[in-house]
Amino acid sequence: MERHEIEAFLAVAEELHFRRATERLELSQGRVSQIIKALERRLGVTLFDRSSRRVALTPAGQRLQEGLAPAYRQIQETVAQAVAVGKGVTGTLRVGFSSQWASDMVLKTAEVFRRSYPGCTVEVQEVQLTDTFGPLRAGTLDLQLTEFPVDEPDLIAGPVIFSEPRALLVPEGHPFARSGSVCMEDLAGAPMIVMSGTSPRYWHESIYPRQTPQGRPITHGAVAAYWMEVLALVASGRGVSPAALRAARYHARPGIAFVPLRDAPPLEYGLIWPRDRRTARVRAFVETLCQTAPAQGDQGPAP
Repeated sequence: MERHEIEAFLAVAEELHFRRATERLELSQGRVSQIIKALERRLGVTLFDRSSRRVALTPAGQRLQEGLAPAYRQIQETVAQAVAVGKGVTGTLRVGFSSQWASDMVLKTAEVFRRSYPGCTVEVQEVQLTDTFGPLRAGTLDLQLTEFPVDEPDLIAGPVIFSEPRALLVPEGHPFARSGSVCMEDLAGAPMIVMSGTSPRYWHESIYPRQTPQGRPITHGAVAAYWMEVLALVASGRGVSPAALRAARYHARPGIAFVPLRDAPPLEYGLIWPRDRRTARVRAFVETLCQTAPAQGDQGPAP
């Protein structure tokens, strides 16, 4: 059997639908039907029972699928491994994330990446906002999906991958919790709970500003080392805190409310990596994530 015959047969056998198989193969339906008919004539057996309402494998077709499918997958994996070795995409890639929604995207990308580069292992690790760039600089991570802006001489900031509307995390009984939304000027009306740490000032203030757009001071109050501390401090009435609106899907709990911050710029997320460690593994993962991010969906605004 020729490669195009194997691919056409397996596509129809798995989809049991000629139109879906043609979309998967990016061929015309007539061409796929022609390949299957020619294969059946050459083998002298009928592989599919066709009607206007359904497509089903015959016993001969089922036996052929059972034998071909694992062998073809093994061929594909072997070819992918050879290509990966040739490109240097082997070993272990360590990827960091700074939020649960970034973690979702990294993990989904890692699944696609492993299929293309089976010789490369992907390890995923959370990065605390108190030391945003520390793991990259220490060499414990190769790549990171994190909040922008990033303007560091030793780090490369790739393209923005997705963005998130901002919200204000407030105590459940706070007047803001009864509002449909708040604005940046409202930040001057309550102490802001902020994260501690060694992140650059420009990065820290992009999330925790010190004044409103009109120049009114924003009080920085209680300091937290971990995100769960922020939730507890807000719930206890110690102040409010900025967050991505999507955080409500992951961290909703009694005592707090997420209120849209209607005039704040969105939080942007992108990939960063050390300037002196742009390996083949890093390049391949960056390329994979940029290709798969639009298809992953569910990275738009939270409801």
